[in-house]
Amino acid sequence: MKKLRVTKSLVPNLLTLVNLFSGFAAIVYISQGDLKRGALFILIAAIFDMLDGLVARLINAASEFGAELDSLCDVVSFGVAPSFMLYNVYFYQLNEFGILLAALPALSGAARLARFNIQLTNHEDKIYFKGLPIPSAALTIVSFVIFSDTYSYFTDGIINYFYLALVLLISYSMISTVKFDNIPRPSAKSFKQRPVVTILFIIGLIVSIVSLGKYIFAAMAFYIIGSIIRHLITFIRESKEPEDELDESEESEPTPF
Repeated sequence: MKKLRVTKSLVPNLLTLVNLFSGFAAIVYISQGDLKRGALFILIAAIFDMLDGLVARLINAASEFGAELDSLCDVVSFGVAPSFMLYNVYFYQLNEFGILLAALPALSGAARLARFNIQLTNHEDKIYFKGLPIPSAALTIVSFVIFSDTYSYFTDGIINYFYLALVLLISYSMISTVKFDNIPRPSAKSFKQRPVVTILFIIGLIVSIVSLGKYIFAAMAFYIIGSIIRHLITFIRESKEPEDELDESEESEPTPF
């Protein structure tokens, strides 16, 4: 009889499973109408999602299994749970069509994670991601839903269109090829490499903390829209360059979109 072999990858994988449990707990609380507690558990899931990767790199336990497990858990915590929250808060009014619209972030998030996994070549930190990371999408959705009273100066009619625009923008951003900056690491090297990104991140973090979370959505909206505008400017600039000046060594990455 073979003995059960415990490897060092057990620790980060357990942290990943806590992420999944938190996502499940969020769905349960949202179904009971307790949106704030549901949002709290989505935030807890995000914390453990960050910790599992950090721990895996620290103890050199990153693995393909861990990456796949992480993606499966992320679909629940940052895809299904926020989509379920959207349905319970607003899209239930649109009946079957509302189910489809509310599900778009979950569907796009699952596709984005699948694309990320087939393009994954190593487990090192990336400077940027292709497509909006699904935890960022979840944070954007949840922060708007929970602190929607902060934006009460909008009329109900505008809010209705805002929910629709939010879902479409988030869903598109995840499956797009737009480059979104990774969170800057707290180091002098990170600041030297990306000073503007680091400063903007610090400002957004301070504003979010001082406002007790009320302006997280504003910070996330700036991050998403700013990244899309930068992508468009880069695309226009490159399209105006002569074809022979373009770097032909860069091959396009495989994508189902």
